[in-house]
Amino acid sequence: MNKRFPNSFKWGAAASAYQIEGAADTDSRGLSVWDTFCNVEGAIKNGDTARVSCDHCRLYQDDIRLMSEIGLDAYRLSISWPRILPDGKGRLNAKGVAFYDELIDFLLAVGIEPWVTLFHWDFPETLYRQGGWLNRDSAKWFADYVAVVVENYSDRVSHWVTINEPQCFLQLGHREGIHAPGLRLTLPDVTEAAHNVLLAHGEGVRSIRASSVLDPIIGIAPVGDVKVPFSHKPEDVEAARSASMSPSNETLWSSIWFCDPALLGTYPSEDPESPGGPCSQQWIDDLDIIHQPIDFIGLNIYSASSVRSLPDGQVVEVPFPVGGPRTAFGWPVVPEALYWGPKFFHERFGVPIVVAENGMSNTDWVASDGAVHDPQRIDFLGRYLRALRRAMDEGVSVLGYFHWSLLDNFEWAEGYSQRFGLVHVDFETQQRTLKDSAYWYRDVIRSRGSTLFGQAATPLAESVKIG
Repeated sequence: MNKRFPNSFKWGAAASAYQIEGAADTDSRGLSVWDTFCNVEGAIKNGDTARVSCDHCRLYQDDIRLMSEIGLDAYRLSISWPRILPDGKGRLNAKGVAFYDELIDFLLAVGIEPWVTLFHWDFPETLYRQGGWLNRDSAKWFADYVAVVVENYSDRVSHWVTINEPQCFLQLGHREGIHAPGLRLTLPDVTEAAHNVLLAHGEGVRSIRASSVLDPIIGIAPVGDVKVPFSHKPEDVEAARSASMSPSNETLWSSIWFCDPALLGTYPSEDPESPGGPCSQQWIDDLDIIHQPIDFIGLNIYSASSVRSLPDGQVVEVPFPVGGPRTAFGWPVVPEALYWGPKFFHERFGVPIVVAENGMSNTDWVASDGAVHDPQRIDFLGRYLRALRRAMDEGVSVLGYFHWSLLDNFEWAEGYSQRFGLVHVDFETQQRTLKDSAYWYRDVIRSRGSTLFGQAATPLAESVKIG
């Protein structure tokens, strides 16, 4: 069987503005909630900050040359809201606009397609002080910012992601207080913020479609909250499907809480007291704005938990085996997540899937031979990509795959302690070194995926199991 991926399939890598750009105090950029949070004692491991990070604002041409050397078809970047609008609204920062102009032009000059994420967590501090996502006006603030971005770049950018991982910045940042802005809200309050985020998504889609020069291709990128079946028994498969597509009444981690309103125009629960259900007529009316036509779901999938069905029909989680494979972040290695996740989401929503993030943190360093050897990442990616190909073979429409991340970078509350990149970054010298996985990925791209199957691979049924 020909295992080449379609020629139209986009092989890419991703990064976010706050995690790589640096230049936090220059070029008239405004403050974001993450700048403020980094100044809170004990908030970030080792007291790290992103003031310089990868210095991408200065070194972006070098970084794009590395992308070209790897052979990327596309690069998923995010735009820093406060670099464009220092106060979040109103005054335009010409230097910020010029930076992204140059970045996009350089990408296109080397044949790399820009995919732009409009919000990747760096909410403007000035607007946060006016209520942030708890303020219903946040949807309008976001829509106005999106309109500015579209006005400046839509003659060259056609692919857009409105919101990245709302679960993370809401649950971790507004509920648990371990990410910016460091709040510990009640569940009803954080649910209100989540509704405003959904409203912002809908208004953002409207802004894009209203004035885009190129025909826009638009998606949203939630955390791919996936459950995989413990076995291939039909009852376990159904248990995994049900668990993956069910909202939680205690947290906002479920992807369905965000995908159902955006793609189906409904909240996923009839219980008005749960995070999955509307609590007012206003919310029900807002679904007309939230539910805008979009072209793909961008799933950010790294891991999964396993579930099984008991004889009485109860669905239970199966513990990860003691000593099972984990990344440096401690996340279980579950290749099947990239089979079942796209499959379940495609079945429910009927739109194409983009793997907007996938990768692993590893203990990488420059070896004595000057190279960075990361065989664990190569094995991880090979297993996950073969699982994705299996889903595609069974009819799941997948438009592309974006490795997270291009560069080692500022990993939020973990500071610089976690390395996800295809490119090693020495944060003191800013020296870049392509890792072995970058060369491996280059060969995968050149072969359009054929090299994934060029050697005896562990069958998926025998790969890493949970339980």
